[in-house]
Amino acid sequence: MHRGVATFTLDYGTCPKWLFDRMVKLGREMVAILVAEYGPDEFIKRIADPVWFQSLGTVLAFDWNASGLTTILTAALKEAIRGQERSLGVFICGGKGKTSLKTPDQIESWAGRLSLPDKQAKGLVYNSRMSAKVDSSLIQDGFQLYHHSFFFSRNGAWAVVQQGMNKQARTARRYHWFSENARDLIQEPHTGIMSQGIGNSVLNITACKSADNRSLSLQLVDGNYVSLMKDITILRKHSSSLSRTVSAYAAGDQLTLLELEDTEFHSHPVVGENFSRSKYLEKILWKLCDKKPRSYEEIVATEGVGPKTIRALSLVSEVIYGAKASYEDPARYSFAHGGKDATPYPVDRKTYDHSINMLKRVVEKMKLSSSEKNRIVGSLC
Repeated sequence: MHRGVATFTLDYGTCPKWLFDRMVKLGREMVAILVAEYGPDEFIKRIADPVWFQSLGTVLAFDWNASGLTTILTAALKEAIRGQERSLGVFICGGKGKTSLKTPDQIESWAGRLSLPDKQAKGLVYNSRMSAKVDSSLIQDGFQLYHHSFFFSRNGAWAVVQQGMNKQARTARRYHWFSENARDLIQEPHTGIMSQGIGNSVLNITACKSADNRSLSLQLVDGNYVSLMKDITILRKHSSSLSRTVSAYAAGDQLTLLELEDTEFHSHPVVGENFSRSKYLEKILWKLCDKKPRSYEEIVATEGVGPKTIRALSLVSEVIYGAKASYEDPARYSFAHGGKDATPYPVDRKTYDHSINMLKRVVEKMKLSSSEKNRIVGSLC
């Protein structure tokens, strides 16, 4: 699987009932055959593949480059397997908008009906919540999450497909997770992130390059709250006048906080950052210092910790103590399985052919007319 990006715009329209009904009908056939052929765990793994997910949506006839593919495909699959979840061994929770907030309850409901061990049920809920927190707080790319769906199998394999919107740019971005890849929920846990474009100066705490920044952030909250607030005060005092060299004065000596290099960026996100007093931020920082998290994951999992808390700790770690964070957007351009001109990378013919052949075999076994099968297969070629 490649970390991929496909171009799709924010879609404000609604899916016609005739199209949605058709997607449900075809989806029911495809899921049944996919699970019978490859098993429920493999189906979950495929859902976590951004290219395969996009291809499935296209096969079921939705616009390939619209943000609605994510929300409508998920809703169609959820409806398609309704009443057959137990026999398939596949379960889909959550969805768009307010439905996304019901994900934990839906997971717990299925866990109770399946008599899953309490530890496994809590683990699934935790992974669902953490994936949403990571993509909203650790990757600060300007996209606000509005869709969250959690797929899992009876065996415990799980996948997350969630989507964020940037209203100003009128674009959407989709985040994919798979249990096998996300054993570390913090450091580069995604199977792929799909987006229309690459952002500038995107704070990416999940990057390997941000490891020192995460470590220093943990040290900050493991220390004294008063000391941490002194560091925050320094940033508040100088954030409005920060320039290419960020400096502060303490006890008559000049303290250089940050050297901005042209090779990395022309300006740093800390320049112009609003560090005005915030009782809520101070309350959360006090809570963290009192709790003494044992890992960075525990920081993120703490109730109340959000993008502002993560950004404050990250900037103190970098600007004052030199532990740099990554500002490289984790999304990558990827046209299906590569480009004929080797941009962004050469076509992966083996993966390309495998995906096509898999979907073709599924279509051939579907209970459809020959003409409809030919039309669907034609969309794959």
